[in-house]
Amino acid sequence: MKTPGLFGELLNEMNPAIKGLTVIIGVILLSFAFDPVTISISLIYILIVTGMFGRISWRRWLLLFVPFFIMAIGYFWTAALFPRSDLPQNSPMLLSWGPLKMTEAGFSLALSLALRTLMFSALSLMFVLTTEPVKFMFSLMQQCKLPPKLAYGILAGFRFLPLFREELRIMQQAHRMRGIWREKRNIRSLLQAFKRYSIPLLASAIRKSERVAVAMVSRGFTGGKRDFYCQMEIRWRDWMLMGIVLSGILLGYTISFALGTLTWYGGQL
Repeated sequence: MKTPGLFGELLNEMNPAIKGLTVIIGVILLSFAFDPVTISISLIYILIVTGMFGRISWRRWLLLFVPFFIMAIGYFWTAALFPRSDLPQNSPMLLSWGPLKMTEAGFSLALSLALRTLMFSALSLMFVLTTEPVKFMFSLMQQCKLPPKLAYGILAGFRFLPLFREELRIMQQAHRMRGIWREKRNIRSLLQAFKRYSIPLLASAIRKSERVAVAMVSRGFTGGKRDFYCQMEIRWRDWMLMGIVLSGILLGYTISFALGTLTWYGGQL
């Protein structure tokens, strides 16, 4: 169930092109910082903005965020326990367990790397979970001048995914009724299943793509100026939300600079 934010659904109603531009600028700004303070403050701020201005399902957000969190943990331990050789050798030791040693410099670098992963993931989820694909394509066509034949082709391909999943389910049920399908999970059975399902799905995809291509040509999607039943406009509150999101990143830079912890990225990875 989607829960509306404290200030309604402003992120969901934000122009998708401006929202995408906001995420891109945010990623570029954060790519220059490589210290835990700047990134952690920006991460907390983005989570607060997502909760206050967006209507999202937090259960789905957690399900999508957990893989990135596990990835960040892997990055952290790998960078902390196996640091670069050019780190300061006189850095205080935080952990020593047999051959595994963690210094303060290695811990700071690893934490920055893990937080960058979480920060970029939070920005991406803010965009994905508050943006409708159709409106995003309309915005790209109207504000970014994306050719309609390309935009509608992407939308058609996106709509094919549920159809392919349904066709795969029907084929599995048909094979189960005929005694072909077996409950086996080894490599050999998976390869056989891939061979058995891939050719029919590929043939179905070719037939669907040909019909869609003919339909798009007959309706004039290949060129010319078009009218849209859904008009996407850029309003003043879109720029206001853009400023709100980016101000959190600038706040992180300001606090980190005041504390003397600001570190610029210089090829530490």
